[in-house]
Amino acid sequence: MRTDIAFRVVIPARYQSTRFPGKPLKLIHGKPMVLHVYERALKSAATQVVIATDDEKIFKVATNAGAQVCMTDPHHETGTDRLVEVATTNGWPAEDVIVNVQGDEPLIPVDCINQVATNLIGNTQAVIATLCTRITDKNEYLDPNVVKVVFNSKGMAMYFSRSPIPHNRDGEFSAAGSSFRHIGIYAYRAGYLANYPSVAASLVEDTEKLEQLRVLDNGDLIHVDIARELPGPGVDTPEQLALVESIISCSRSDQGGE
Repeated sequence: MRTDIAFRVVIPARYQSTRFPGKPLKLIHGKPMVLHVYERALKSAATQVVIATDDEKIFKVATNAGAQVCMTDPHHETGTDRLVEVATTNGWPAEDVIVNVQGDEPLIPVDCINQVATNLIGNTQAVIATLCTRITDKNEYLDPNVVKVVFNSKGMAMYFSRSPIPHNRDGEFSAAGSSFRHIGIYAYRAGYLANYPSVAASLVEDTEKLEQLRVLDNGDLIHVDIARELPGPGVDTPEQLALVESIISCSRSDQGGE
């Protein structure tokens, strides 16, 4: 349901990927994946949705579909750097809220986009907002590819890690415990993005390979909330692409589609 919140969405879509080159253009039911993400974002309360890419093929496919596209520097190291360029190029006001929706998340719930934007708008002391979901499986808790987050009673992040946190000193992992998986969707203030290039990378960021730790190391606040709707799997491999296509097929079948 649309609300009266005001924010923009930027979808970084990089063609070169170490594990899955060209994945933004991989077809899901005959449509490039990045356009599935774009259409999800259009259903949110965003006032503007922009695809940010460094590749002419993605630019052509997206513009032919009627999407707004911004060409960005191909040498950006992170999606955040790409957002910085888009916000700066468009001259967006410092108070604007910008949600980063990854181009490989074709199952991202519309409610997650609205929720993270609303959370940042309502928590003025934070520069970034993000989401999480409770970990109920021990293997997920122990998996270094699953990023964990600990946050305080005010909903502000204390730490992100690939390690199992918080560690239960007195017992085994509990599915009803306080372990949360970070969901990689972010809302930023445009003013913070403008200053981001001047924020030095930190040792802990380099150790964990987690960019959000740079924000905490600099003393800034990240708001964390439990997602009201769980996102489906993202796409990093051909196998995950096949899984997402099967999920969409089942959803369409349940809804009476083809």
